[in-house]
Amino acid sequence: MMFSQPLERLARLCSILGGIVMTAIMLMTCYSLIGRNFFDSALIGDFELTGVGAGAAIALFMPLCQLKRENIIVDFFTSKCSESTIFKLDRLGDLLMTVIFALLSWRCGAAAINAKETMGASMLLGFPDWIVFTSMCIPFGITAVIAAMQTVSQATAKDEAAA
Repeated sequence: MMFSQPLERLARLCSILGGIVMTAIMLMTCYSLIGRNFFDSALIGDFELTGVGAGAAIALFMPLCQLKRENIIVDFFTSKCSESTIFKLDRLGDLLMTVIFALLSWRCGAAAINAKETMGASMLLGFPDWIVFTSMCIPFGITAVIAAMQTVSQATAKDEAAA
């Protein structure tokens, strides 16, 4: 499968950022639990930050997940299908992933614009909602591009092999 180096690097960078976000969530949770249980001093808004961080991290992991084709595949119904049928179903899956992630990116972008205009924020901390949506919009868009490239590159590779 041929992918541009910049796109692969971008997917790996997103994954690294997702790992940093998850590490920060873990450290914050430990700090909050220790403070709550030993010093009667909880971190205000830790649940909000955990939700925001988890959403961003999940979105950041998706480009590399799609690039490596590490999504969950249930092959119970296709285990006895021909190689040609499985290939066609895989291309259909790539196309559907392209559409789904393009729609997710578009809707997160629209939500970010709306949240910025209405100054939407979280309840306790007042954390701006547009940051949350933007942190999901970009990786979802990258995932859509990767899925589209997989759809096209695999289909052309199959056509070239048949010729």
